[in-house]
Amino acid sequence: MVTTIFWIIQIISSVLLILLVMIHSPKGDGIAGIGGASHVFASQKNAESGLNKLTMWVAIVFFVSTFIAGFNIFG
Repeated sequence: MVTTIFWIIQIISSVLLILLVMIHSPKGDGIAGIGGASHVFASQKNAESGLNKLTMWVAIVFFVSTFIAGFNIFG
């Protein structure tokens, strides 16, 4: 029963992790970095920071659930 819960958590976190990684924007500033206009998009940098934190926490949940389900600690 407990192992099944961790499998479900693992599946949900894996789908969320895939979606969050796909949402991320490329790290380079592109053409805006050449002319020094990269500061125009400062609000996107803040959103990216929040997205990075969310992705980190979902990845941690995924790794922990994978470890627990893989080694079958509770079963």
